[in-house]
Formats: sequence, structure tokens, C-alpha cells
Amino acid sequence: MLTSRRTVLIEWGDCDPADIVFYPNYFRWFDASTAAHFRSAGLPKPKLVTDYNVVGFPMVDTRARFLVPSRFGDEVVIETRIAAFGRSSFEVEHRLMRGDVLAVEGFEKRVLVAKSADGAGLKSVPVPEDVRALFTGDDT
Repeated sequence: MLTSRRTVLIEWGDCDPADIVFYPNYFRWFDASTAAHFRSAGLPKPKLVTDYNVVGFPMVDTRARFLVPSRFGDEVVIETRIAAFGRSSFEVEHRLMRGDVLAVEGFEKRVLVAKSADGAGLKSVPVPEDVRALFTGDDT
């Protein structure tokens, strides 16, 4: 499985009055890390949209486990990988590392979607095999 890494420097505005990261920021960073993961596989969102006629991959479920707080000035590394694929969905796992310490684990379930036939809504679409292969290394 392809794993990508992204470094984040924790800024003053990322923290709450207790001088720890305000938890919604982790979800913002995880969302950006998912987009960066697709870019690292050679599939930035504009290419995904034009090559596969989709509008994106919205999140349908998310959660996190907070193990160790991070603070202003910390430099953290977010490791991202797609852990599993469904027909039209995929599960993303993030590991936010502060040095050698696992600080936060993030989990997302996303669905590949296109515009519905009437153009009024969205519908899930199967994840193409060549897209799966970019993340799994399986080119069968």
C-alpha cells in the first residue's frame, strides 16, 4: 500500500487557550493529507475530475483517536494510506507523528461520486481498477 507523508508546523492559531491543538484542525489536516495522498499517486483532484468524470470524494464518516497533545511550534508528520477499498468507497488512515510518538490516529471513509443523470444531485460510482492500483501497487 502506498503511504505518503506530509509535514505540518503547528502555528499559534492552531491552538486553543490550553496551548494544545484545537481538535478540528486535525480533521482539516487529515482532509488536506488525503488530497496530498492522491497527488502523490499521480492523481491530483483536477486530473481525477477530468480523467474519470467525477466531482470528488466526499467524506461519509470520520473519527480520530487522540493519544498525545501537540502544541504551538511542534513539527508533526502525517502518514496517510488507503487501508481498504469498497465498490465506490475507500477507507483512509492517517497517523500523526510527533517525532517517534504517535499523537493522533485519524480515520475517514470517502465515496467517489459523479453528478446524477439529471444533474440535480450526486451518485456514487465504482472506483476504477487503475485508480485502485495506484494505491495498492496491484497492476493486474
